Amino acid sequence: MAKDEIYTIPVNDGFNEDCECAFCAMQQKLEQEMLDFVLSPSYMEEDVRGETNAKGFCRTHMEQLYRRENSLGVALIMQSQFDHQRKYVMDLAKNGGSVKKGGLFSKKQTEADPIRTYIETQPHKCYVCDRTQATLERYFGAFFILWKKDESFRSKVLGSKAFCLVHFLQLIQAADQHLSAKEAASFKEQIIKLQEANDDRIAEDINWFTLKFDYRYQKEPWKNSKDAVPRTIQKVNGQIVSK
Repeated sequence: MAKDEIYTIPVNDGFNEDCECAFCAMQQKLEQEMLDFVLSPSYMEEDVRGETNAKGFCRTHMEQLYRRENSLGVALIMQSQFDHQRKYVMDLAKNGGSVKKGGLFSKKQTEADPIRTYIETQPHKCYVCDRTQATLERYFGAFFILWKKDESFRSKVLGSKAFCLVHFLQLIQAADQHLSAKEAASFKEQIIKLQEANDDRIAEDINWFTLKFDYRYQKEPWKNSKDAVPRTIQKVNGQIVSK
């Protein structure tokens, strides 16, 4: 069995969703599963705790954890993370921004400007984001396994509402990894055609939504534009928001 073949079931199920991007729906589900995992007893495993201590959580996922009404779980996570991070930060502060890297005879014993590195990168590090993206990459591999061997799946994809802009480009890029040159060319042609048609649909809907705020169009029907804003947000940001 190919390493990505075990992921074909969630990928196939993902394209049963009626949404602007199946990969966004899959990503959202993965994120929720990862948040459940973090708040489960598995968090107390040393390797998991070590990774979450070092990476922490982005603001979005930290807020989602906090709102899950598991005060003790969040408290244990933050207690461990805070102890880890404060020691590293104090080490930076007390040593003038120098943290030893490697052994005594290492050619490079210090990290280049680690204070700036910490300030610029720490708010963007996230255990949930990283684990979700790693699984999502496997989903792309599973996507192409299904695309090559399952005609019903291909029909489902080509009958979908295409993808958000980021996942669209990821698919285009991944095609070269998972398909032959001839297969990739055919795939890209079909997917670009699908994306363009659905991008035109979104553009028309969001344009009509804005026109409805012009007094000249107030008596006109809304057509398919009432939920154009959240659908356009998903196409642009890859973010599923409440309608």
